[in-house]
Amino acid sequence: MNALLLYPKCPDTYWSFKHALKFISKKAVNIPLGILTVSSLLPGTWKKKFVDLNVSKLHNSDILWADMVFISAMTIQQESVKEIVATCKKLNKKIVAGGPLFTEEYEQFPDIDYFVLNEAEITLPLFLDDLANHAPKRVYQTRQFADITLSPIPDYSLIKHKRYAGATIQYSRGCPYDCEFCDITALFGQKVRTKKTGQILAELEQIYQVGWRGSVFFVDDNFIGHKQKLKNELLPAITNWMAQKNYPFIFTTEASINLADDKVLMEMMYKAGFTKVFVGIETPEESCLMECNKLQNKQRNLLESVNNIQKQGMEVTAGFIVGFDNDPSNIFQRQVDLIQRSGIVTAMVGLLNAPRLSKLYIRLKNEGRILDDCTGDNTNYSMNFIPMMDKNELLLGYQQIIHDIYSSKSYDERVRVYLKQYTPPFRQRKGINFDEFKALLKSVVFLGIINRGRKYYWKLLAWSLWNRPRLIPLAITYSIYGYHFRKVFRNLS
Repeated sequence: MNALLLYPKCPDTYWSFKHALKFISKKAVNIPLGILTVSSLLPGTWKKKFVDLNVSKLHNSDILWADMVFISAMTIQQESVKEIVATCKKLNKKIVAGGPLFTEEYEQFPDIDYFVLNEAEITLPLFLDDLANHAPKRVYQTRQFADITLSPIPDYSLIKHKRYAGATIQYSRGCPYDCEFCDITALFGQKVRTKKTGQILAELEQIYQVGWRGSVFFVDDNFIGHKQKLKNELLPAITNWMAQKNYPFIFTTEASINLADDKVLMEMMYKAGFTKVFVGIETPEESCLMECNKLQNKQRNLLESVNNIQKQGMEVTAGFIVGFDNDPSNIFQRQVDLIQRSGIVTAMVGLLNAPRLSKLYIRLKNEGRILDDCTGDNTNYSMNFIPMMDKNELLLGYQQIIHDIYSSKSYDERVRVYLKQYTPPFRQRKGINFDEFKALLKSVVFLGIINRGRKYYWKLLAWSLWNRPRLIPLAITYSIYGYHFRKVFRNLS
């Protein structure tokens, strides 16, 4: 059997970093982990070919080579999926689809032959058994959650890693919290399941052996969902492994904001090599936190929590939301003030949307307020429900937030706030590599000469040279990020 594994193209969005990647000659941010895990679950006798449409072109010859085409996708990739399906149908190829997009709304894709939904460790073997017996069903679903201690090592050998800015790995699935707007607990459960420490070390070793060096993203929706296992098992093991390998990786992940309450855990993560963590802050309005069941964020000083994490050496990137039913009229300025004062450089502010498997979708549907399925991109000025606030007022307020935090002047000020409190990594690499040198040269040309916000580029570099000269490479990195954000949101200077 010849299996073609496809990862659809992601559009130009906030998290694509498309405009920033050009500076380091990369095609995509992260290696797609799900489809590589699917590859490892397929029979070893099968021949496999992998095409990531974010880094390579899909040719008809690739499809014609295959006996069967496998697609894994997220909601934001649905337009690319439709194009792939149309091409495969023209070439008379069978399609097997899985991943969050199809688990949530497979009915929207009538031309796909087979759906392997929920967690592939459970449903894919069922499909493969039926396929071997020449009696595959169209839909495979389960309400069970997989024992991920049995998950195979993702097939990193399929990847041309030089095209990516970051590698990916997964330690846990599920989240102990149950925010109304989130579909994670519906997809992966509220009980946090973890891999064994030996599995993670084996996966790190595999990533290392294929030649990867640099950023590794733990894609867990809440990395600290099982704190004691982290402290007692995983983090000490990673710390030892990193030391033995002379610190080849820097780690990033996602966590709930109560990470800020555990100094020991933060110190251990920092020593293990974690330099960045994404946190869902959402809103400074307590009534909105109550509305969306974001209980872990309630009754806390959000600014102090962010500062606690950043003072421990981990940069906080964060998500913010407007469009809650309880949003007051001053929420837009309050969001701006929190973001600017915190020094959160990468602050994704989006409009509230309701994924189909979320509790928010169910509530709004019962209230007759759902308009459509969500696009998966909450920064493209779209909403899939009728908001409580006048929609024009909401959109104008949202646009004002984006202008106030990503105009060159405001962004430059926020970067400085962060750099003043920045703590270098536990094991700081000396010098810059070739990709970073290319990024420096390109930034001088595009950001320092051509770009209309060039004066802020030079002001930030001059400030860094005078105040924190060792951080000039980081200042350049953030200048490049700012360029990407302004390109995504358009018409900002």
